[in-house]
Amino acid sequence: MELPNREAKARLSGLIAAARNGERVIVTRHGQPAAELMRRDRRGGIDFDRLEAARRRLGIKGDGEGWPEEFNDPAFSRKVLGLDEE
Repeated sequence: MELPNREAKARLSGLIAAARNGERVIVTRHGQPAAELMRRDRRGGIDFDRLEAARRRLGIKGDGEGWPEEFNDPAFSRKVLGLDEE
């Protein structure tokens, strides 16, 4: 859906509903695209606040706690990733 700025102002609630339903809404100014309304949801990724809360709740401390020291060796990482030629 594409419509001019003036019309978009008058129909904003309906346009937001359309965008939330997945419809592409483009607002134009002087016939040129000026803005696009789109659905705004969290679609994947990591919610670090929730992760930290879970870590605290479960008593998990530190970052990478318990990893073997060899994991910090770049040569070991290259071997694991198969980047070294044999």
